[in-house]
Amino acid sequence: MDFSAFRFEKANVDQAQAISDLINLTYRGNAGWTTEAAIIQGNRTNRQEIEAAMRNSGAHFFVVNLPSMLASCIYIAPEKEHAYIGFFSVHPDLQGQGLGKYMLEQAETFARSVMNVHQFVMFVISQRTELIEFYQRRGYHCTGRVEAYPAYLGVPKIAGLTVEYLEKKAMRC
Repeated sequence: MDFSAFRFEKANVDQAQAISDLINLTYRGNAGWTTEAAIIQGNRTNRQEIEAAMRNSGAHFFVVNLPSMLASCIYIAPEKEHAYIGFFSVHPDLQGQGLGKYMLEQAETFARSVMNVHQFVMFVISQRTELIEFYQRRGYHCTGRVEAYPAYLGVPKIAGLTVEYLEKKAMRC
């Protein structure tokens, strides 16, 4: 995929519903390799949660828009000595073409250069080994911190869901 025409840009609050819709489609829809529809029911997020994240002081929500759709989004927020990455989504029709890798690299570059952050933290459902492997190929590693699946993320369809924390220490420029 040629990313030269893509604009990695800060989202605005008017996009909160579209971002929420994209995240729900990505994680709870029936297409794409990131779907969790077989193991979790209900929405992953809503407009109000996205708007609240956008108001978080020091945090940044980024998007890539295409003429016909919101292609991708990612959120990065400072937390103590690291940055938290979340709400990361790529439209199912565009998955597997390098857009996710591109978005993650752009967010990490922004965090290092603008936020002066050199460590990134996120969590992933432990049972989503293919998603964990995606992040491991990008330098993230499991921290050993595993917690019960948070109820606010949807209703598990299977027992014993957990979340695994991943981190990446970035080289200083």
